Amino acid sequence: MMVALKLRCQHRPVRVQGGNFAIGFSAAIAAGLTASWFVGSFMTRGRETFVDPASSPSQDFDLESLDGITIAATFRPGRHSRSPSVLLLHGFRASRQATAANAMWLASLGYATLTIDLRGHGQSTIAPCTFGLREAMEVGTAFDWLRKRQENAPVCIVGISLGGAACLLGEAGPIPADALVLQGVYSDIRHAIRNRIARYTPSLAATLLEPLLSLQALLRLGISPSRLAPVRALSQYPGPVLIIGGQQDRSTLVTETRALYDAAKGGGKLMLIPDGDHIDICRLTSAAYRDCLKAFLAQTIGSANIGN
Repeated sequence: MMVALKLRCQHRPVRVQGGNFAIGFSAAIAAGLTASWFVGSFMTRGRETFVDPASSPSQDFDLESLDGITIAATFRPGRHSRSPSVLLLHGFRASRQATAANAMWLASLGYATLTIDLRGHGQSTIAPCTFGLREAMEVGTAFDWLRKRQENAPVCIVGISLGGAACLLGEAGPIPADALVLQGVYSDIRHAIRNRIARYTPSLAATLLEPLLSLQALLRLGISPSRLAPVRALSQYPGPVLIIGGQQDRSTLVTETRALYDAAKGGGKLMLIPDGDHIDICRLTSAAYRDCLKAFLAQTIGSANIGN
């Protein structure tokens, strides 16, 4: 007897592991980019903070930048209407409150002083931080006002961190002050971002994550990250510069501070603080710091006794 056997073939779907990996990898990349965008938005968002009102003879008032930003400012008169003056610019996440103590000290020496809140800080218009690029318009407006108020007497700018970048990165180049003090200023944005990530992650992770934030400048500002490089802009400034940094600063490394010093073309002085992290460098009020600043001002913009 012949038995006919009917064979039934079962086809099982073949799992394409490579396709699943590609999908998972793409999803991870998309998630990483989305997360980094939100981090960038958080880091650049502006916020209003309280600033103590001025007491006589100081005066609080508002200025307006070329792009319509309202600039909160405090002016402290000098010994004379033509006394040399100092424009003080605060750092990131600070305000003119942070520069008030040194401004009052300088005014006591006879210098006229002006402190301002950069956009997105203090009591100025809330707007995203641009790491000095658009803040340069506020600095230019404040500088012009101070120069006119003091009848074209010499002006020095003390730029702290973000404030220092803002007096260098404008479309027209560095602000034409008679002297600059750059305190805790980053050399370029890629180093600045990497250093800050490296405070919380291993060095390799910081190197890999940095481009996810720095390259956002292309979309947020329409510029290459290389445009945000105070060390390059400083080479265009012809006047004297005092560079101040910290040997223990983990946000602006001492090598970056030295690079700024090397870039100064009009004659530079270097002051390295042995102790303290970035926030300590931004808040300097020590006797050694003030002695150095006072000597630099006397040498570059003259004594506060100049005038009528």
